[in-house]
Amino acid sequence: MDVSHLSWLSATDAARAIRDGAISSEELVEACLSRIRDVEEAVQAWTFLDPEHALKQARALDAQRREGRALGALHGVPVGIKDIIDTEDMPTEDGTVLHAGRTPDRDAAVVAMLRAAGAVIMGKTVTTELATFAPGKTRNPCNPGHTPGGSSSGSAAAVAVGMVPLALGSQTNGSVIRPAAYCGVFGFKPTHGLVPRNGVLKLSRTLDHIGVFARTIEDIALASEQLVGCDERDPDTRPRARIPFVAVTAEEPPLPPTIGFVKTPLWESATEETREAFAEVAEHLGDRVEEVVLPESALRALEWHRTIMEAEMAANLAAEYEKGRDRLSESLRAQLERGRGYSALEYQAALGRIPQVTEGLRELFDQYDALLTPSAAGTAPPGLGSTGDPAFCTIWTYCGMPALNLPLMRGAGGLPLGMQLVGPRYGDARLLRTARWLVNGVGSDRS
Repeated sequence: MDVSHLSWLSATDAARAIRDGAISSEELVEACLSRIRDVEEAVQAWTFLDPEHALKQARALDAQRREGRALGALHGVPVGIKDIIDTEDMPTEDGTVLHAGRTPDRDAAVVAMLRAAGAVIMGKTVTTELATFAPGKTRNPCNPGHTPGGSSSGSAAAVAVGMVPLALGSQTNGSVIRPAAYCGVFGFKPTHGLVPRNGVLKLSRTLDHIGVFARTIEDIALASEQLVGCDERDPDTRPRARIPFVAVTAEEPPLPPTIGFVKTPLWESATEETREAFAEVAEHLGDRVEEVVLPESALRALEWHRTIMEAEMAANLAAEYEKGRDRLSESLRAQLERGRGYSALEYQAALGRIPQVTEGLRELFDQYDALLTPSAAGTAPPGLGSTGDPAFCTIWTYCGMPALNLPLMRGAGGLPLGMQLVGPRYGDARLLRTARWLVNGVGSDRS
């Protein structure tokens, strides 16, 4: 069998083919490893990869299928894991020399969930330093002279070039949406508290989210359905009914969705081609889109987000700062030092504003199914010394709202230009349904 094309299968199609016996997990993993051998030198998406260990997992899963045992929704499908997410059988070094050689003794909750669903844990993808701003080694797969974004750079790049169909990342500001936008893939940040974070590097309890990268919305739904759950070790998760992401995403909306177009206070910082592209999309959507002005309370969310993020980072990374500050990047040291300088009053005030801002935005969803806004100011900036500006993601992260990058547009030189769709808290599955409607409309016309 010619398996050269298998690395480009979606996770949904791959899982179905394995379940039906059309292909084996070993064939799929070998195809992905072949693709990695072809392009990893140029892209540099991986920080740990043991091909034989990946194949060993695949062979064991193939044996389970032959024995007639129950198969999980991701049975035999390879998944990349951002290197801040613990894996008991692989190092987790968090993108810093301070954690070199660290190998956890247990899986993070999300890794355990993936294994329970039958996934092959392919390896660890590159993160920026402690999931902050100092870049890792990954190159943008669309143009190696441009940033891939951060901090989940390796995960976004690995999915974009067909190394794996799915990868996990994280977002404390814009670390899923931005690299997804720059690399040209779907990137989904669920509602805060839906996906447990136990076993993941903690920067900010208030702001940390786990996210997913894929090449189709259906794959985003499939992966998300496996990852939502309550874990008593993550105090922000709650027991809740299973969310049928796959079924809801596949439904046709009961009525054509109405979209609120949000420029945000940062619109003047968007590039001209971004502004022109969004004007075209708004024109295409016609009476299904209306421009929305954010409530006044949202305008200071960037400031409040920074206060919370840096104060909580300073607490959670205190040991790294005390013992190894000379081996931290200048940008991270500056963040931690600012975090140490905030007063308790400033921190508590920033925390206290979250419900107010969230409520102001929630009222918009009485009128709109989703909000449309840029994922970033423009295409991936040139150079590798920066991961780009996350500011277009900040408000939605601050409020813990679900957000999705849609890779539907292209800018200068063919670089991806991200479109971000945002939904109300806990409206995650409906957001994916609206996104699918939008992709089938706008996306098909722009392809």
